[in-house]
Amino acid sequence: MHLLSNYPPSLTSPPRFSYLRHPSSSSSSRILSPPPPTTTVTATRVKITSSEMDSLPEHRIVLGCGAAGVDFLAAVASFPKPDDKIRSTSLKVQGGGNAANALTCAARLGLNPRLISKVADDIQGRGVLEELESDGVDTSFFVVSKEGNSPSTYIIVDNETKTRTCIHTPGYPPMIPDELSRSSLLSALDGARLVYLDGRLHEAALVIAQETARKNIPILIDVERKREGLDDLLPLASYAVCSSKFPLAWTEAPSISSALVSMLLRLPKIKFVIVTLGEDGCIMLERSTEEAPASEEKDVDSLLESLKQRKDDNVAIPTCYASVIYILLNSKLTIFPYY
Repeated sequence: MHLLSNYPPSLTSPPRFSYLRHPSSSSSSRILSPPPPTTTVTATRVKITSSEMDSLPEHRIVLGCGAAGVDFLAAVASFPKPDDKIRSTSLKVQGGGNAANALTCAARLGLNPRLISKVADDIQGRGVLEELESDGVDTSFFVVSKEGNSPSTYIIVDNETKTRTCIHTPGYPPMIPDELSRSSLLSALDGARLVYLDGRLHEAALVIAQETARKNIPILIDVERKREGLDDLLPLASYAVCSSKFPLAWTEAPSISSALVSMLLRLPKIKFVIVTLGEDGCIMLERSTEEAPASEEKDVDSLLESLKQRKDDNVAIPTCYASVIYILLNSKLTIFPYY
């Protein structure tokens, strides 16, 4: 079955299509400051063992650029109405920002992350730096403003509807490319095996991405939503990890699976694109470097649906389900879906 009829004939590298489903689990917290006595805080830190460290590559530097701030999470029984006064059921104060969270995870998994970002010289900014450093993230490339404010987000967690509402206060003054000298940039990139971008600080991120591309270092971009400057960053990326809403919004495709195919077609440097689905796991479409063997053509939406029917809800561990190879129309794309 044909998905689209106007695939560019030059796109002959087949992708791998994957779907990962995992059970629900609580996320770890990055605690920045002691909470008041009435606050309930849960923190889980995963530490890699010495034997696992031995299996890691010797050169494992990851450079990141993006958001680093403080999150104030207030859980409430139900979302307040206008002019209401209510009480929270719990309060958490923890580090936030996609880049800071990702590199904290990388550090706890035994990698050597460096982070480029900007905070102010205030209580929150100093807390962000101290907490990242305690986790093993190199913050020597941060820009610290003597005045202004560090980024922060107030998050209302509605226990009734299981939703959260974020109220973000950007850092000020914003980071500009001139605050990152070329010598600092080259030093930050020295030995890096991967560069992570979250779409924030887009002007500085573009300078970093361009130099990274010149050095042939892979770029992973974490795409939450459409942002200013994102269209300049995406063509330089080697990998993209997206929220569930972004592929549809960016491509205007009719379904997530066809949107992922569209992203690979529009971004020829992308090796794989992943869309995250919360407790339902994720879907991955990967471009293969090998020529696709002769195989059956199949509609990508039908293929994804057939994989969903194979999942076992009784399985309590992350599980991948693989399909056979298919040709996706004239583009010679193949897919290897997983659950």
